[in-house]
Amino acid sequence: MRKLLFIIPAIALLSGGGAVALAGKKVAEPVRTVGEPKNCVTISQIRSTKVIDSRNIDFRMAGGKTYRNTLPQSCPGLKFEDRFSYRTSLNQLCSVDIVRVLHDQGGQLYEGAGCGLGKFQMLEKIAQSR
Repeated sequence: MRKLLFIIPAIALLSGGGAVALAGKKVAEPVRTVGEPKNCVTISQIRSTKVIDSRNIDFRMAGGKTYRNTLPQSCPGLKFEDRFSYRTSLNQLCSVDIVRVLHDQGGQLYEGAGCGLGKFQMLEKIAQSR
């Protein structure tokens, strides 16, 4: 069985870095959930990721959809390092898979805490009235 290793640097998903600056602080854009959560997303459709905090990762997909994965438990170092890796022998990333926090030590990346994924919930931005 061939295993694939993916290193996903968390980068901004939406214009403006996925957040709006307000009085020197970043405020998350308002979103709402859409439909039922999915167990898996197709790896080849993932365009970028954004670590929201120690329990939430947004996956921006081809076609513009965004799925939020809320981990069942807090993942030590995830928000601070803002990057993770995973291994899978399938073409999907699923709620039974584990992500590993990537730490940078002297320019070398090494895997840290392993954290289980939750389900993938589609999000949509809430239009703001002006």
